[in-house]
Amino acid sequence: MISSMPPTDRTSAPAATPAPTGLRERKKAQTRAAIQRHALRLFRDSGYSATTMEQIAAAADVSPSTLYRYFPTKEDLILTDDYDPLLAAAFRAQPPELPILQAFRAAVDTAMLQVPADGQAEALERARLSYTIPEVRARAMDHMFTTTDMLADLFAERLNRSPHDLEVRVLAGTVIGALLATHQLWLTDPEADMFAILDSALQILIDGPGHLAPGPPQGA
Repeated sequence: MISSMPPTDRTSAPAATPAPTGLRERKKAQTRAAIQRHALRLFRDSGYSATTMEQIAAAADVSPSTLYRYFPTKEDLILTDDYDPLLAAAFRAQPPELPILQAFRAAVDTAMLQVPADGQAEALERARLSYTIPEVRARAMDHMFTTTDMLADLFAERLNRSPHDLEVRVLAGTVIGALLATHQLWLTDPEADMFAILDSALQILIDGPGHLAPGPPQGA
């Protein structure tokens, strides 16, 4: 669920994400992306609640059955993305001697660099909608659990442990906490560089938040 940590523009970003292999898969990816673009446009123009799935299907020039095959619910039009495989591949490619949180931080950077500019803008828009629309926010929490499972699987694979080990689950949960904190701060300042906030949040995990020193007294 990389939409939960949407990328911002980076000067060294490649032109596009890796294309799905096979003509059929590429066409499916193009159809899915086109439907999502039309949905976001309608949400901007008419509002999320006022936009129907039938209107989205008509705008995307697909049948309602095709729309529901790609996106079973309206919330899925905001929450669905193709970024998880990018993150997983980038994480598995990290040097084995790199500590696990440093490897994850590097993988996030690598995965974000593979997202094109239009994908970056859409990811940011979808991230904002996922937190500002109540019914989507509720579903987003379900996606967080799915992302936690994905991270636990990746971490367990690298550590040669079970994804059900408590330590592995806690590690995955701390990363999710960093992502949530990043989103909360970014939503209060839309002009902020979300990538920089996320990078700082992951560095806090690497350094160990338990070692944070007390700050000066409030109002001093």
